This record gives sequence, C-alpha cells and structure tokens, in this order.
Amino acid sequence: MQRKGGRAPSGPLSRLRPIEQDPLGEYGLPSKGEKRLLSPKVQEAYYARIVERYLAFCTEAGDSDSLQKQFARLALTATTTTTTTSVSLPPHTSSASLSQSIATLPSTEKLSQVLSALRKLREALVASHRHDHFATQAYLFSIRLGILASSYETYYPSLLHLLRRHHQQRDHPTGTTTTNPAPLPTDKNTNSSSSLTSVELTEITTYHILDTACRRGDLAEAYSLYNQQHHHRRRLHHHSTTIASSSTCSSPSSDTLKLKSILDALTSDNWVAWRRLKKQVDLYRVKLMEFAEHQVREHTLRAFGRAYLSVPVGVLEEQTGCGWAELKGRFGVGWELEEAGGKVVIRKVR
Repeated sequence: MQRKGGRAPSGPLSRLRPIEQDPLGEYGLPSKGEKRLLSPKVQEAYYARIVERYLAFCTEAGDSDSLQKQFARLALTATTTTTTTSVSLPPHTSSASLSQSIATLPSTEKLSQVLSALRKLREALVASHRHDHFATQAYLFSIRLGILASSYETYYPSLLHLLRRHHQQRDHPTGTTTTNPAPLPTDKNTNSSSSLTSVELTEITTYHILDTACRRGDLAEAYSLYNQQHHHRRRLHHHSTTIASSSTCSSPSSDTLKLKSILDALTSDNWVAWRRLKKQVDLYRVKLMEFAEHQVREHTLRAFGRAYLSVPVGVLEEQTGCGWAELKGRFGVGWELEEAGGKVVIRKVR
C-alpha cells in the first residue's frame, strides 16, 4: 500500500541512522576485553589515524611557541581521567558534523584523545606480542609525544618495554625466551624482531636516566644507569674500532657530558648550571628536566633568603627565571616589594 503522493511506507529499520563515532574512540582498551585491535592491519590503520590527529593538532596550534603552550596546558590529572573514556558526541551525527564537532573541541581535549588512543595501541601491541619495525616506531612515537605532553603515563610504559625488549634480545639473540607466552596468531612478518638502532637506544636510555633523576628523584639509580650506559658505549667502541687509540675510544660524547652535567647540577642544586644546560639540550630533555625544576628553584630561593637582606626585583626575576607575581603565588615567598625603589626586602635589620 502506497501513501498519498506515491511514497512507500518506510520500514522500522530505515528510520535508524548509523551513529558516527570519533575514529580514535571507536575501540576500547585491550586490557578491558577489546579484541579488534589485536589485528595487525587494524593496528596500522589506527596508528595512521593517531598520527593524522596529532598533525592536525600541531597545524592548528601554529608556531612552536603556541604548540608548547598547548602542551603545557595539559595537566597530568586530565590525562589520567581521559585515558579510559571516549569522545561523547551527539547521536545521529553525520560525517561532516563529526569533523566539525572534533574541530570545535578544546586543544587540550584533542591532545588527551591522542594520548588515550596511544594507550590503546600500546596495550594492543603488547597483547599481540608484536615486535616488528612498526611496533618499535609506534613505541617511539608514544615516548616522544608523552614527554612533550609531560605525561609519564604515556611515555614511561613504552620506554620500559623497549628497554626490556632490547635487553632480552641482547641476552637471548637466538629467539624469544621460554618465559614469554605463546604469541597470538597474526599476519605474516609481524612477529619478526626489529632491534633499536644505536641512536634510538641512546635516545631512550637518556630519557630513562633523566626520568629516574628528575621525576622519580632517585639520583643513585640515575647515576647507576648512566655508568652502565657509559660502560656499554665504551665497550662497543672498543669492539668496533680496532685502529683508534684507547683514549679516543674512552672519550665520552658531547651528549654524554651534558647528561652527566645535568645529574651533577641536580645533585648540587646548582641553579645557574641547570639553567645553562637547559639552553643546550633539545626540547625532550628540557621537558624531563622540568619535573625537577621546582626543587632546584626552591633551593635557589632559600639561598637568596640566607645570603641577602634585599635584592633588586629584576635581579631576582632574572636569576630565578620567574616573575614576581609567580614567586608570590606559586612559591609563596613572604618577602616585600618596594614599588618605589624596585627592591625586594628579604630581611629587615632589627
């Protein structure tokens, strides 16, 4: 039976429109029972979406200064609360309105979505026992982005996984150890081992040392890791270079010397050396050093309090790297500022 106007009655299923989801929120956490991400092809497609979303985030931010401000706005608490949640979009969302809804999200929310998606991908790679070149690059991307976002929940698990995998390959070069469970069935060539290059290994080892010293505050362990790295590099130079002299083989590189100087500056609370070294290293190392910056700056403020009765406010701001308002609000200094003379009174003579 046809309705008036020649239109056929629509069935009950034709009124249901497909619900469009954010591509990054399509899958759940493998630790919570998600199985679809265990497929290598799905993993690679999902990783491509993550990179695409991150590049869009960088493009929207504009210049490097604006991008760093966006990273700084992402609080660690916001990262932990959004790691297990997906994007909530209104029902019956079309593809065009889906893209518009994602584009109108706050920048910190977009970055949180990327970090949440990286956790899902990392869990899928671990669950599927994938150790090929793709998995290595996905772990490295997670480490670097997590450091830039100051999200140790993102970079630290990937960092430990790559380091443990490297030590397993070094100790058992013939194959996997017997303690590992049997790998899940995957596509061809996805379980072929992919070792880290010497540059990548040095990079993540440096990150591990800085994280141990600056975020975890374990200087003894950081020095131990540094000595192990330095000894390993000297041994590699000794085996690979047969003509060079022993003094050339044992001389540390510039990056190694800077790493040692960072540990020394943190140990002695040397704020001057700490600030100088921050200008000499890349952004990844700077972000890791920022975990301990509050501690080193507090020591500098205590030194000012013991050594001076008063100091020009410009000198204090230049030496501490903070404005007077931030020193009062964030560090709670009880000193007084004389507006007329531009001088900070630390102690008054009785």
